[in-house]
Amino acid sequence: MRIAFLYIAEAYQCYHGAAIALELADRHRWTVVNYYNDPDTPHHLERVRRAMDAPPGNYRRLHRSFLTRALQRLKRLGMFKDMVMRDNIAELDGYDAVFAVENTVAALRRLGAKHPVLIYSPHGFGDRARGFIPRIATFDLVLLAGPKTAARMLEAKLVREGGYALTGSVKLDTAAHLATAEGLPFASPGPIVLYNAHKEPKLTSWYRFIEPMLDGFAADPSINLIVAPHVKLFRRCNDELRDQWRARSTANVLVDPGSDRSVDMSYAVAADIYVGDVSSQVYEFLADPRPCVFLNAHGIDWRDDPSFAHWHLGDVVDDPAQLMDAIRAAPARHALYVDRQRAMAAASLGDTSPGAAARAADAIVEYVTR
Repeated sequence: MRIAFLYIAEAYQCYHGAAIALELADRHRWTVVNYYNDPDTPHHLERVRRAMDAPPGNYRRLHRSFLTRALQRLKRLGMFKDMVMRDNIAELDGYDAVFAVENTVAALRRLGAKHPVLIYSPHGFGDRARGFIPRIATFDLVLLAGPKTAARMLEAKLVREGGYALTGSVKLDTAAHLATAEGLPFASPGPIVLYNAHKEPKLTSWYRFIEPMLDGFAADPSINLIVAPHVKLFRRCNDELRDQWRARSTANVLVDPGSDRSVDMSYAVAADIYVGDVSSQVYEFLADPRPCVFLNAHGIDWRDDPSFAHWHLGDVVDDPAQLMDAIRAAPARHALYVDRQRAMAAASLGDTSPGAAARAADAIVEYVTR
């Protein structure tokens, strides 16, 4: 069997799929080729491979036409994923299966791929409606972490019985080999707060809360802060701007606009308190339930909206002036939320025992070889 692992978007998605590729190549002896769009991808694939002590992998940059390459040089406009897939449709159609962690790969069918089984494993397990869009139904097999996502996809008819499998979180499995809290540069041994802002303009808390947050931690050096927003927030920015943000790190503040540790769960493992808005990464943090604070920067009426179910797992702050008080109060108030956190994390993450990548690989083999 020949399977293409298609990394059509940013390299951070490797942590959701690479371990499955290694399992298929090692235990099942499939021919696995890793195709990538982002030139940073091989670095991250190699991190996972080395951490799992696996043999060298097969990495291939996706072919890009002259027009596609020219447009990709305009970094702020995106990665032109549809065009890249069109440029590679003939080659990808020659595989028995194509695996992806981004649902845009459903476009392969529209672009003419008829032969391969299309396999999708979401690169998050959050609550927002955009994780449950119609094109997911295009995939033949969908690998899901936990029952929460499966129930919602079944209800929306995005998956069908026999066309999905519950595996647990591959990223958690991978992070167990990679994530490390070593080397955090804080001068004080005080509690560590992780601020994980999303990049979505209409939902992110970044633009309203980041400056008051930095001011608050400057005034209270007894608490440490890791600022690690979604890597896409700075993805299309130039190096000078990213360096300017890194330079705002202090003795008790680490600003990271996109290092390896911002994508491999190192910070989620190290932190004592989570502060964020709509990122599904909160569930990665809650694999070990701890205090959370959520930031409503846009006056959203969230209480009965399933896209904000995770905001019931900690206090919600609307006013930046209340932020530091909410962070200081979070440990004492955690008892109000911990039972709900455990239940929601279990429903979102599923089986958290070691071996999620192996379970995913087995599900792929079972489906494709029926």
